[in-house]
Amino acid sequence: MPGIVVGYDGSAHSERSLEWAMKEAQLRHVPLTVLAVHPVALSAWTRAPITYPVDEQEVDRARTAAQESADKVASQIGGERPAITVQAISGVPAEELVKAGENADLLVVGSRGSGGFGHLQLGSVSTQAVHHAPCPVTVVRGPAPS
Repeated sequence: MPGIVVGYDGSAHSERSLEWAMKEAQLRHVPLTVLAVHPVALSAWTRAPITYPVDEQEVDRARTAAQESADKVASQIGGERPAITVQAISGVPAEELVKAGENADLLVVGSRGSGGFGHLQLGSVSTQAVHHAPCPVTVVRGPAPS
């Protein structure tokens, strides 16, 4: 995935990171990949994602939500729209984003996602991305708390 890869989970933080990544892709004239990861457990023996038939529906929902958000942001930023690819998969979000960063020029994540620990400055996925991604990482701060 050359160009910019941005993680998307539907949270306000990922909405802001998507907007930032799209503007950056537009400025650099590079493609943008929006990656939504439906979280699932991993097998302790094989480290393969454990998926069930219902997970495919969740992946489809994640893909649809990411596509709708990408279309909305693209229509708002104006100018020449970068080439945008939306992908959705099942897996462990941090691992999948780090893996996607192997061929990316830049990985963009929100400072935290939709997890339940709202007081944290950085979530677990952004922390893992910063420490393990093989490419530069930008962490975009989310909206100010209300």
